Amino acid sequence: MAPRPIRRTLVTRFHYYTATTLDGFIADEGDSLDWLLTQPIDEEGPMNYSAFFGTIGAMAMGATTYEWVVDHEIRTGNPWPYDIPTFVFTHRDVEPVADSIRIVAGPVVDRRDELVDAAGDEDFWVVGGGDLAGQFAEAGMLDEVHLSYAPVTLGSGRPLFPRAYDLELIDLDRNKAFACARYAVVGPRDAPQSGHEQAR
Repeated sequence: MAPRPIRRTLVTRFHYYTATTLDGFIADEGDSLDWLLTQPIDEEGPMNYSAFFGTIGAMAMGATTYEWVVDHEIRTGNPWPYDIPTFVFTHRDVEPVADSIRIVAGPVVDRRDELVDAAGDEDFWVVGGGDLAGQFAEAGMLDEVHLSYAPVTLGSGRPLFPRAYDLELIDLDRNKAFACARYAVVGPRDAPQSGHEQAR
């Protein structure tokens, strides 16, 4: 059965699209992605990056993700790889390396109108890290999570999504080494009741 396409509406939707290890890390403790970059993938296959990025009008990332891109692209002689507005949420003193980059701080909810306006008629990509995606979720600004699971475990590293949330699986496929899944964000999980409260 063919996977369902990403839903397009006139309302900007917020997506967290990333790869993860089986034990829930998006980078190791040194922010390396070597575990990811050695995996085989069909760049035109199910849930591929190009098809996803074609729906995106603007994006956001944290300082660690931004600095990784700068280190691995700009400092190796390549141009900034994104031609859409990019918001870097940070309290660090970082410099934009392209005109499309905007360095911002404060709660993501305070930037909602600005982010939606920047995306235009397209959707918005929350690139990462996991804590920034969690902030978007807490602000009610995360609609879907797209994950490509690599056949790797790290034991420690940068967590995928350090929040307690319920998700609904809406699409599932395989792209060579990766198990690919797309989830709707349902909402935060209720705090578990204590044994005393359950006995009432």
